[in-house]
Formats: sequence, structure tokens, C-alpha cells
Amino acid sequence: VMNFAIRLATKADFKDIWRLLRVSLMDSQTILQHHGFKQNPCFECFVAVVPDEHKSKEGFTTVGCALYFDMYDTWKGQSVYLDHFYVMPEFRGFGIGKALLSNVAKEGAWLQLNVVDWNTPSLDFFAARGAQDITVKEGWHVIHFDGQNLDRLANETRQN
Repeated sequence: VMNFAIRLATKADFKDIWRLLRVSLMDSQTILQHHGFKQNPCFECFVAVVPDEHKSKEGFTTVGCALYFDMYDTWKGQSVYLDHFYVMPEFRGFGIGKALLSNVAKEGAWLQLNVVDWNTPSLDFFAARGAQDITVKEGWHVIHFDGQNLDRLANETRQN
């Protein structure tokens, strides 16, 4: 049995959050810290913390996190988007991921996330908890603009 606690992150947790997320982050550390810990933050984050006697091989006690933000869905109302979800490999299988996900689920009437198709363990983890893959079921496509295409779109003016 692994003892752990799930709590809302504070600015003091940022170094650990950055450590857990930085593998895939494109933003700089300073920008991410500003966006998450300003007066009206762009996101919230739950962290999973174990007591010192269960710390990782490297000496860490913050072993997982779930970074999410509010959205609004015209069909379901207040919603939550789970942007990043991670539990250190040596701490998986103890209920930490389930507890993180449960805390995020309490934040809205609808929970959405994206998982890359090759990440079978994550797809299985979410499916085992009732998540539905609507890609095929409902035919949704995830669309985004970035880089030059976003700049071009943002700078378009109305043509008379």
C-alpha cells in the first residue's frame, strides 16, 4: 500500500510540475509559471505527493500531476480539458493516477482530453474508467492552427 495525497498545486510546486511535464512542453518555464500562477490563472494543476519514506530513487516526493483548464461546451455546460496527465513510472499501479483523474473530474460536467494513438497504456487507462473515444464513434476531428497559419488567420481583414 502506497500512501499519497492529492492536492491543488501552489506556486511552490512549480519546479516539480515543470520536472514532470517538461518532456513535452514547448513553452518556456517562465511563461508557463506566469500563466499558471497569476491572479486569474490559465490552468490549474493537481499534484500527487508521497511521504518522504516513499520518495523516488532521485529523492522526489511529488510523483504525479494533472494539469487542466476550464472550457465551455454548448451542449454540456462548464467543462474541463485535461491537458497533461503524468505519474512517474515507479509510482504507477498504486491508485495515484486514478485519484488525480478523479479530482479533475469533480471540476466540470464534461471532461475532455486527447491521447495519441500509439499511447495504448493511456488509452486503456482512460477506457477502463469509462472514457469514450469519440474519434470514430462521432467522427470528430481535432483541428488546430499554429505558426504562420495562425498568424495569417489572426491578421486577416474583412474584404469589401
